[in-house]
Amino acid sequence: MAFPKRIYTQEEVDKARELIQKGYKHTSAIVGSPQFKKKMHKVMELIRTAGYYDFLRTYLRDIVEMEGFSQLREADAALWANMSMLDDIVNAASYVVQKAQQMKDYLEGKLYYGTGEIDAIEKRIEFLRILQTKSKSPEVRKRCEALLKEWADTRMQFP
Repeated sequence: MAFPKRIYTQEEVDKARELIQKGYKHTSAIVGSPQFKKKMHKVMELIRTAGYYDFLRTYLRDIVEMEGFSQLREADAALWANMSMLDDIVNAASYVVQKAQQMKDYLEGKLYYGTGEIDAIEKRIEFLRILQTKSKSPEVRKRCEALLKEWADTRMQFP
């Protein structure tokens, strides 16, 4: 059984969910300019370092360079990303993991607004904590620490 080309109807969502439950993984593709691909491969290395690559391949089929805002395209199991997102590869890696979590929640029928958004952010923070401990790069560990502090400061502002 092939993974659905689009994941929009209930039948397509059910089929995708069934395949994932059976262990399906996408052969994730990075589509874009050579510069975009080069930077995105650095992001993927961080995702591998933290042990989240299989999680990413389970939920995201493609990462596509686009102008404008970076966003998850649930019906395509794709992340549209722009070059400016890749200026900070540690933050970009955590963003990609967050979007993979959102795709997981979409397939499981969880609403994004409300707890779904919180779950996705929690996954991002979890990723940063794990990357901080697993990375051998002092620069990456330092950037994880700074981002975790920013998230902690942001969370204190909201009850």
